[in-house]
Formats: sequence, structure tokens, C-alpha cells
Amino acid sequence: MIKSAKELTAEEKMRLICGKDFWHTDDLGGKLPQITVADGPVGLRVVKERREDGTETSYPSVAYPSIQLLANTWSTESAKEMGECLADDCKERDVDILLAPGVNIKRNPLNGRNFEYFSEDPVLAGRMAKSYIEGVQEQGVGVCLKHFCCNNLEYDRLHQSSDVDERTLRELYYRPFQIACEAKPVSVMSSYNRINGTYGAEYRRGFDVLRNEFGFDGAIFSDWSAVRDRTASAKAGLDLSMPICDDHYQKLRTDYEAGRLTDEELDRCAQRVLDLIHRCKAMHRGKQVVKTEKKRAEAAKAIAADGMVLLKNDGLLPLGGAKRISVCGCFAKPDTVDMLRGGGSAGVEWLDKTFDIPAALERRGYAVAYEGAFRYDGVESFNQNARTALLNAAKSDVNVVCVGTGNPVEYEAGDRKTLRLPEVQERAILETAEQNENTIVVVFAGGAVDMSVWADKVRAILYAGFPGMGGDEVVADILTGKINPSGKLSETFPLSAESVPAVNAYRVAGVTRYQEGLDVGYRYFVTYEVPVLYPFGYGLSYSEFTYKELLLTAEEDRLRVSCSIENISSRDGKEIVQVYVRECAPLVYRPKKELKAFSKSEIKAGQTKPFEFVLHGDAFAHWSVAENKWEITDGVYEISVGASSQDIRLIGKITIENGKITVV
Repeated sequence: MIKSAKELTAEEKMRLICGKDFWHTDDLGGKLPQITVADGPVGLRVVKERREDGTETSYPSVAYPSIQLLANTWSTESAKEMGECLADDCKERDVDILLAPGVNIKRNPLNGRNFEYFSEDPVLAGRMAKSYIEGVQEQGVGVCLKHFCCNNLEYDRLHQSSDVDERTLRELYYRPFQIACEAKPVSVMSSYNRINGTYGAEYRRGFDVLRNEFGFDGAIFSDWSAVRDRTASAKAGLDLSMPICDDHYQKLRTDYEAGRLTDEELDRCAQRVLDLIHRCKAMHRGKQVVKTEKKRAEAAKAIAADGMVLLKNDGLLPLGGAKRISVCGCFAKPDTVDMLRGGGSAGVEWLDKTFDIPAALERRGYAVAYEGAFRYDGVESFNQNARTALLNAAKSDVNVVCVGTGNPVEYEAGDRKTLRLPEVQERAILETAEQNENTIVVVFAGGAVDMSVWADKVRAILYAGFPGMGGDEVVADILTGKINPSGKLSETFPLSAESVPAVNAYRVAGVTRYQEGLDVGYRYFVTYEVPVLYPFGYGLSYSEFTYKELLLTAEEDRLRVSCSIENISSRDGKEIVQVYVRECAPLVYRPKKELKAFSKSEIKAGQTKPFEFVLHGDAFAHWSVAENKWEITDGVYEISVGASSQDIRLIGKITIENGKITVV
């Protein structure tokens, strides 16, 4: 078995650091095992057939909730379980590396690929990704953490430069990668875009940070067809270019023969790919499938149940005495499951394509009248039977309208044009609500939705995200009360896209300027007191919780934060407790709230449960550009504990002097 790059010829090294085909590394004529990679952050996408026109057929697989919906669980346990399930999917298809997860910050709610990313907050994104990676890799399959970095839009992604100041880069865009790297991912994928003018595949400075500061010890991949100059990328530290491209090999060969690529540089890349092959095969060895396909499908449903967010409820839910329900909207019973997922590499061929909310409600004993009312076929169009939906609503006890976006509105390589739902969907909500005041809206989407036109016209709103297989059953169980909703938003839902700083600019001549700096997501809305539709961290429950007994305990260079949460309702429920930090009189700009810790736990009816968090120095640090390092400023810090970024229940203060913490 070849262990050292020095055992290979120069030609073999060059072949090794270029993909063999679309999904495999080069085996060098049988000298080495191949590594097989596959897409699949929300369900394994193993291509069965790739046709000349670029279309593909994939093997069916369990379809899990979108990463965005997973993030709405705020549960590292759920993230790990999803990773474990995906590892089993990979083992059944002999996949060595799963091309996931994506931890790019949701800077702009219009980003067409936001459904693939966790959050607008780096701590939430990083911690969820870390658990996801642990779940996959502990079961013998590698991951490829992506996209490094500042891949925060899809528009013209092959050319756009994300121009970001150093402090913002460190505190927001590097940070989730830094946290996720604690799980030791076997690989990281570079981004398509440029970062401050440098293409992601040639981003030596960032690669050095990954390896020398974050402890990353794996191989760096290119995104597919993202390499412009294979020699330049190899010299920068990109180890493997994907997929196959003979031009890349020829470029390496020409430059090597001319002395523009050294043996040391070539050996370095080849050795990392060799190490990756051996590492993956060693991880995989002896690992068996743990969960059956049925168990994985059940896990997908449980994660969806934990991640759906009840945004509004004026007492209508859970459904009580209602007997007749009208259901309107094609998302309740879609013609294709493409409507319930984003497009691109995160797409998955659903193992079970049954999705029927009316049937699920009927199985729970309700009389249901269903009318699609509108179609979703890439272009919205009225259904001639829309009037039937109005009549159904008028004759029913409760009216449920199912709306959404999905593929191709949310997809790779393109951004959303608006956060508004198509006009026909908004009309369906408004007109059926006029016929029945007991109207519930269920939203299927991969990111924020502008609901300002209709949110105050309905009694309840359930954000179902892209729920994956079994999502129809979960929706029915939440509406009828079998499941107590517990998800909370992992991103802010603004009143409109125009209220988000990143939307309004800064794109000129192939450059996207991150002039908002640290003011991304809730940081901006909280700091400048800008109203939102629903804040970061928000979500309702059928239970009610009170927060009490905040205790701050200083332990030299760390702070222990303790509190108690009481479930004062008659129903068991889950609560997500969030800890935020604010420097009270900063010498440099700091947002007024920054998430530093969180925890989700079930609390029985009438029970009081303790929560405890430990904040280390990094919870209080900012990046000093002058000193080129993390720095903790002496001063007073506010510690706030709450149910969302704008629902703070407990507040305490500490001082920090020369790194020592004292409770005020």
C-alpha cells in the first residue's frame, strides 16, 4: 500500500490531485483505493445515470428535513442523529465522503441556497455543524465542510468577489468553520466566489488559517469546476480539484516541466490526498449500518417535528372541537416533491414520495375538503377551481392554506427575487380567510418569507420549512396537538427584504461589498431597534415557561451561567434557552446582542428544570485588527438569558479586568 507521495511519479501525483471523474479520486491504474464522494446534506444523492444533456437520475434515498429546518431545532442531539442516519445511507451506497454540511452565514435572506445553511449566527451554525459532523464521522464516513468562504449569494457566483474587512471575516464568516473544525472533518470545500479579490480555490491566506489556527488536518477540495488555474490553486494549498478536467492535469504538467510548480508543492498536495484516502478507508473499516431504512425515516420525521416553528397562534391551535376542515393549496398535496425542497446539489430522490396533508388529517378523524386552488409548476397560475376553495372555507370549521416556495424558486446558482410569496398564493390566503376567520397558514420554504401582507389576517401560522419525508404527518400532528411544537427561528424573518442592509447593495462591477460589517441578521435589528416580523430565536409552544433564579458564578477565566425554567402549563413541552452577551461600553463597535450559548430540553408539565452554561474567554472576545488576534477588553458585560433575541427574561452583569471575571 502506497503511503508516501514520494513513492509516486510526478505524473501520478498530478493525476491524484485531479478528480478521476465526477465522483471519484484517481486510483492510478489500481495502485490505490478510490474515494467515492456524493452530495447529500438532506438525503444522499448518488447518481444512477448522468445523461449527455446534463440531467441525472439518482437512487432513491431517505429525504431528511432541510439544514435550515434542522437548525430550527436548536438541538445538537438532532444534528448528530441526522449525521448518523446519513452515514448509514452512505455506507449502503459505498460512499466515503458526504459533501456536507454547509455553514455559510445567511447574510442575505434572498440567497437562493439558504436552505442548505444553518443560520445567520456563527455560534449556532458552528455548533450544529460540529454535532452533524461528529454524527457522520463517528459512524465511519467522512464529511466535506463547505463552502470556504463568504459564499453568501448565488448570483454570478463564479465571478463575484466578497469584499470583507478582517474583523468581520474573523467574527462572522470564519467563525462557524472554526467551531466546526473541532469535530475534525476529513475535508473542506473551497467556494466559487472570490474573497477580497482572490478566488476561493486559490485562497492561500484562508487555507493557512484553517490549517494553522483552526487545527484542520484534512484535504481541501475545490467546489465542482471552480478551479481557474490548477497550478495557482495547488501552490495556494488546494489539494484536490473536482471533477475530472484534463485541462487541469495538462496545466500542472506544463508548469511542472517549466519549473513553475515545484516538487515540494506537488508532494504536499498529493500527500494530503493520499492521507485522505487512507484515513477514509480506515474510518470505514468494520463499520456496519446501524439504523434500518425504516428507523432513518422515523428519525427524519422526528427532526422535522422538532424543527417546525409555530409563528402565530391566537388560541386556535391545537385543534379542538373542529370537525370539518378545508385544505387549500397545492403544497398540501404536491404533484412533485420538488416543490418541497431546494434545487441543485442538495436535491434528493425521495424514497417515499407520498405527501398528503388532507389524507393525514382524515386519518385523524376529520372531514376534509381539499382544493388545490393554484398550481406550482415553475410559474404560478390560477386553477379554475379556485372558487371551490372559497366555498369549502366558508362551509368548514377551520381553513388550512398550504403555501410555499421550493425548487426552482430556491436553488443553487441563482438567488430569490423576493421574499414575498407569489401573488396567487397571497390571494388564496386573503380570500379564504375572508370566508373563514379560523384560517391557519402552513408555509413550506427554505428561508425567511415576507408575510406582512397577510400575517395579521389569519389566526395561526406554522412554518414547516422543507420537512422531508413524513412531513405531512408531522404537520397534521402539530395542528391536532399530538406534537407540541418546539422549533425556533435560526434566522430573522424581516418585515421585508428591503429592511436588510445586505439586500440593498453593495454590488458593483463584480464586487459585493460587505459594508454592513458585523450588522448581519439579529445583530443589526437588535442594535438599531429595527422592527422585524419574527425575531431570531423566536417560536411558540403549546406550553408556557417562566424563567427564574439567574446565577452567575465567576471561575477565574470563565463564567458559569445558571437558571431555572418552569413549565407552568398543563402540557409537557420543550424549551430552547438562549444566552446572549453585550459589552456595555465598548471601546470598539460591538453589536448589542451576540449569541454565545443555547440548550434545548424537555420540561414536564409543572416541572422546574435547571439549565447551566459555561462561557469561556471567547464569549467575550473580539478580533483586534491592530493586534491581529482575539482580544478581551476590560469593562462591564451584560449577560442576558431569554426565549429569543428580543424576548429576554433574565439579566445579570459581570466585569472583566486583565482576563479575570467578577460578578457585579
